[in-house]
Amino acid sequence: MTSQDCFHCGEPADGKPPITLELDGTTRHFCCQGCKAVCQTIHSEGLTGFYDFRTKPAVTPKQLTAAELNRIRELDHPLIQESFVAPVKGAQEAQLLIGGITCAACIWLLENHMKQQPGVVSFSVNHTTQRARLVWSPDQAPLSDLLIAIHELGYTARPYQADEAEQALKAEHRSMLIRVAIAGIGSFQSMMLAFPLYFELVNDLSPEFVSFFRWFSLLVATPVVLYSAAPFFRNARRDIQSRHLTMDVPVAIAIGLAYLASAWVTIVGGEEVYFESVCMFTFFLLLGRYIEVQARYRAGLTGNALAGFQPTVATRVSGDDTDIVPAHQIRPGDIVRVRPGETLPVDGEIVRGESTLNEAALTGEYLPETRYPGDTVHAGSVNGENPLDVRVVKAGAQTRLSGILRVLDRVQSEKPEVAMMADRMAGKFVGRVLILAPVVWIGWWLAGADNAFDITLSVLVVTCPCALSLATPTAITSATVRLRRLGFLPTRGHTLESMNTIDTVVFDKTGTLTRGELSLTGTELVGSMDEKTCLQLAAGLEKYSEHPIARVFYRRTTAAVEDVENHLGGGLSGQLGTMTVFIGHRGFVEQHVGAPAPKSGQHQGIEIWLASDREWLACFRLDDQPRDDARAAIKALQESGIRTLLLSGDRSGHVEQVAGMLGIDEAIGQASPEEKLAVLRKLESEGRQIMMVGDGLNDLPSMAGAGISVAMGTAADLTQLKADAVLLNGQLLQLVEALKTSRQTRRIIRQNLWWALAYNVCALPLAAAGMVPPWLAAIGMSLSSLVVVLNALRLGKAPKQTVQHNPAVGAQALC
Repeated sequence: MTSQDCFHCGEPADGKPPITLELDGTTRHFCCQGCKAVCQTIHSEGLTGFYDFRTKPAVTPKQLTAAELNRIRELDHPLIQESFVAPVKGAQEAQLLIGGITCAACIWLLENHMKQQPGVVSFSVNHTTQRARLVWSPDQAPLSDLLIAIHELGYTARPYQADEAEQALKAEHRSMLIRVAIAGIGSFQSMMLAFPLYFELVNDLSPEFVSFFRWFSLLVATPVVLYSAAPFFRNARRDIQSRHLTMDVPVAIAIGLAYLASAWVTIVGGEEVYFESVCMFTFFLLLGRYIEVQARYRAGLTGNALAGFQPTVATRVSGDDTDIVPAHQIRPGDIVRVRPGETLPVDGEIVRGESTLNEAALTGEYLPETRYPGDTVHAGSVNGENPLDVRVVKAGAQTRLSGILRVLDRVQSEKPEVAMMADRMAGKFVGRVLILAPVVWIGWWLAGADNAFDITLSVLVVTCPCALSLATPTAITSATVRLRRLGFLPTRGHTLESMNTIDTVVFDKTGTLTRGELSLTGTELVGSMDEKTCLQLAAGLEKYSEHPIARVFYRRTTAAVEDVENHLGGGLSGQLGTMTVFIGHRGFVEQHVGAPAPKSGQHQGIEIWLASDREWLACFRLDDQPRDDARAAIKALQESGIRTLLLSGDRSGHVEQVAGMLGIDEAIGQASPEEKLAVLRKLESEGRQIMMVGDGLNDLPSMAGAGISVAMGTAADLTQLKADAVLLNGQLLQLVEALKTSRQTRRIIRQNLWWALAYNVCALPLAAAGMVPPWLAAIGMSLSSLVVVLNALRLGKAPKQTVQHNPAVGAQALC
């Protein structure tokens, strides 16, 4: 960090006049007054240790506007607090989602800062999930004051509301972890007792001592069978009742018979027990399933999955009065007020107010559009800079947003032919396994053999589908770990298996191939000022606006513009000394500048003009730009023989331009969610195996209709909830690596299956002939499983060439 970098956030601190602060005898420079104020707060509270052990620059704080303050104050309303606040021991507990955390130092700063706020009993932040638990006394401070205190440090805080899907998944995750732990402990303990006996490492053991070992092994294995293996027995019972056999049936029979036979031998007496095999078998199977559950749990399933698009409360207008009511109480004909930054809860018609609406969640259009009285608006749109009164036309399940979700559910309920064929094959295999053991027992019993049961047990154990069951899940688990290091996180068990057949990749445009936000693509100077001065003037004006266009200039050095006025639908004006400056669209600026307007050439995107009261100064061109690695990713896919297609709902004419820039094979624009799904259906009818990569809510039906769906890490939580995989770091090149890994996974799975088949073909005749004692059968089963696991672990190695990652943010920190 140089002397001209901001001491707080590391951004360039070259404002005029410079913003400085004396700290411990040293002059520190800052990029804005917000960073200076945060630094002063940290210093005054004695928390300067934050700057000593932070590992990444802090976030530049944004000054809260009046509208943002009002939205925070509304969180004091009891009705709103019902969804995320609960009473605890004379205080209140709020679950919050914190934004802007970059490293552990941020958590240290937040926790220590909040402990000094009046009324706070405790405050803790989970770095992995970035969720916070705030316990405070409402008698001493309202919740909004404490949230504002978080914002004053440059971070954000909003209510965290866990939905039913996450609650169920969290319970499943916790239960599975306990089952795996018990099975693992049981495996280690039973192996320690069994191996010395198998290999005669301990000599001259008395029968009483051997019996003690067996009783102790029974004690260890019992909780493994009754608790850890309980899901196998439940699933087996379900399968038998439904007459649809899966691997859980032979697994449950193998575990149950081996355990009961061992318990019988322990109680009555006999040659061998198989407790260690039971524990190992259970442990390996549970481990594979646990990591699959964990991958889904950490794939971005936040409790706000629906909150961003389906508000739980709404502001109903009755004459001159307003009242906050639950969203489900809103009926057609009601008038609801939507403030700046809020999400529309209903479909309706604007009756009062003009504002820009961000409808990207529904249309894929990245440019916000201005809406006027009489215009139709839809639930899921985000209001811009002015309040709107909307007459409700459709609410609840009747909105367009709900319709998209219904399309999604219908598509996901359709089971692909490949899955049905695999189910049929698995059922036939399991049926043959279940017939084999009784046939062997009957044969030896008719032959008069005294050890018919032992031989049958050897056959059942040696042919137990342990290796076969582990062949696929262990390979997928290893590959999942590998891809998580790259930032590509599968969220379904079938993802990697299905990806190896992909021959067509369909991309959404906004937020997928492009960054999903406006950026400055060019500056044309038409006046007497240089580019740096013009950008400072623009930033000085736009920092007073909440319009999405203003965000392009937020992190730039600002000029000291005063008396800024926001002109609805036009632009901004302000004073720089004695000079009046204007910024906005061409028509607005023309009204305030006496000089004739300069000529403007053809271009894509948005054109913003800057002028003084005496002359035109500059033209800023804004557009949504492709991601840095998009072209390289498209080229790599095409070199692998994969067809690429751009499918977007964008109405800006930007689709063809982006496709040409990136070299995409085919581009289709102005597609509604239903039309996107129709395009995918057509590709499927041509025999194409499709991967859909998308970002917005409007991509959900088409993503569900594709063979594999991938959501960008910046996508809405709801998109991530339904996708088969999440590209956490947004690097499209990792799609190429993911496809390579899926093909390698397929090879490993085939090798494992061939090994399991070869092992069973060789071991079955020997066991059926009575040449393999039960203890050797148990060792053989364990060794066959070990071979499968070790082979699958090869997938966990890091790839030889990886793409350099950007700093972890948001969900990426989960990896």
